[in-house]
Order: sequence, then structure tokens, then C-alpha cells
Amino acid sequence: MNQDQESAMQVASVLSQALPYIQRFSGKTIVIKYGGNAMENEELKNSFARDIVLMKQVGINPIVVHGGGPQIGELLKKLNIESHFVNGMRVTDSETMDVVEMVLGGLVNKEIVALINRNGGKAIGLTGKDANLIKATQLKVEVTSPELQKSEIIDIGHVGEVSKIDSDVIEMLTNSNVIPVIAPIGVGEDGRSYNINADLVAGKVAEELNAEKLMLLTNISGLQDKEGNVMTGLTTEQVDGLIADGTIYGGMLPKIGCALSAVNNGVTSAHIIDGRVANATLLEIFTDEGVGTLITNN
Repeated sequence: MNQDQESAMQVASVLSQALPYIQRFSGKTIVIKYGGNAMENEELKNSFARDIVLMKQVGINPIVVHGGGPQIGELLKKLNIESHFVNGMRVTDSETMDVVEMVLGGLVNKEIVALINRNGGKAIGLTGKDANLIKATQLKVEVTSPELQKSEIIDIGHVGEVSKIDSDVIEMLTNSNVIPVIAPIGVGEDGRSYNINADLVAGKVAEELNAEKLMLLTNISGLQDKEGNVMTGLTTEQVDGLIADGTIYGGMLPKIGCALSAVNNGVTSAHIIDGRVANATLLEIFTDEGVGTLITNN
């Protein structure tokens, strides 16, 4: 047998192994939060786009929610607009919000749409302002410090949280064989725009649609124990225990909070996966091993 035949047999074997997963998830909705290294490396960007197109081709309904923090920071720097952060969140005045909308709703969103379309998909980009897709309220940040006798509420401007997701427009698109690509910008009752954490938006979209899976792409290999080993197959109770004993802490807590909320509100499973791995989303869906941490409610 020559090398080409061996390679062809490997491809056939992989496809055959994927069949049960394709049958299981065909017709299901999977919400993917796209960000980090996967969004900055050219090879990984193309790999992600092909993954999304393949999912749609085999009958899965992928919905992409993307971030864009580094791209926002880069443009703000070019425009000589200084960035300030409170508890890891960018203070967003009206001038900064204009840049956020340009980057998330324009540059980043349209690049992802173009990549998916170039790979044979049919994607449409949206922000939460389109058809009132994402209703938002201003996020109030509570800050405590040794100098303060009591906690203080800090106004960080146009930073929001989700108050309502209108699933009608998403379902209309998925039923028309279109892949929605959503920028995490919400609109308030007063018409103001709000920048919302992309993990949070992805989680709320997954909850509203009773999605089969919520997948959060990260720059780490998954949730790790204190020895640095990736943990998977976790229940919500186990995750609560890992938070309580300090195994999960810091910047991972908001992401875990989104995952826990999702599986406690109708999403079958949440996955924190390594976006630095090519074809990470396909590996997590179509193999037993996966490339990250699986969290379920049972």
C-alpha cells in the first residue's frame, strides 16, 4: 500500500468514527464564543471558519459570538485614546464606545463573516442592535479596597449586561441555512449602545435557544487542577467545589460563571476548549477525547 492510499484510509477512518456524533448532533444548535489566539493567528482563523462550515454542512446549527478586545485596544492606541480598566473591564465613554462599535460591529465581525463565506458557508453578521437582538442594561461595578470603609459603585460607562435575547431573528437565520455571527453589542431602553462581555452574550444566547452545547474558546488547554492537569467530565457540583477550594480563581471565574449558568438553564453541556489547537471545535464535538473541559448538570 502506498502513502497516498494510507492517507486516504486514515481520512475514511476519521469520517467513519465521526458518524455517530454527526447523527447525534444533527439538527442541534451549538453556540461558539470565538476569541483569543484562534482569532489572531491566520492558520487558526481559517481552521475555525472551515469547522463552522462543516458543522452546518452536516446539519448542525452553529452560532458564532465573537470578542475583539485586543483589536479594540490596538485601534484606541492608534487614535491616542487612553484605556482604563476596572476589575478587568474597559471603562467605556462615548468616544471609546464609537471605537468599540467600529471594531466589533465592523472590522472583526465582517472579517469572520468573509472567512466563513470564503470557505463555502453562508454567514451574516449582526450586532445586538440589529432587530433589537440583545437588550442591555448598564453594568454596575462594585469595588472594594482596604482604603474604603465600604464598597463603592463605579460607573464604567457603556459597559452592559444582557437583559433579554430576542431569539426570533437568530432562528429565522438558522432556519434559512444561514450562520449568524454576532458582535456583543447590546442596546438599552434609551437607545444607548453597550459593550458586553462576549462569553456572557454567548452563554445567554445558548440559554435562550436551549442549545445543545456552549463552547468557549480560550488560550488555555481547559480547566486545570492544582497539578496542572486538564479536568473534564465535570458536574456543576464539582465545579462549585473547585471554586470553593481555590482551584478555579481569578480571570477564569467569569468564564466558568457563564458555563455554569448555561448548563443550569437548559443547555445540555458547556465546553471550555483550547482555541490554540487547529480544528478545536470539531475535535471537541466529534471525538471522545476532545481538547478541553466538559461541564454538565448531571
